[in-house]
Amino acid sequence: MLLILHIAIALSSLGYTTYLYNTPSRAGVNTALTLVGTTLVSGTALVAVTHSNILSTCVTGLVYLGAVSFGIVAARGKLSKALNQ
Repeated sequence: MLLILHIAIALSSLGYTTYLYNTPSRAGVNTALTLVGTTLVSGTALVAVTHSNILSTCVTGLVYLGAVSFGIVAARGKLSKALNQ
């Protein structure tokens, strides 16, 4: 059950970050960061409960975190430009 929840949160985080890039907002950035935090917490819980291989799990988590962080930073950049004009 935790695995399904973790995957759902991670996929919604990726989708929401894509949406946020297209329509940036301050509340949206906070929501995206909350989804990222929730994904990291649930991933940590999965590693602790299932005793999975930490190396492959961390590599996957870093790829996810890099992609989502790039999207959030890009959305914040677009939001900053829109607010300064």
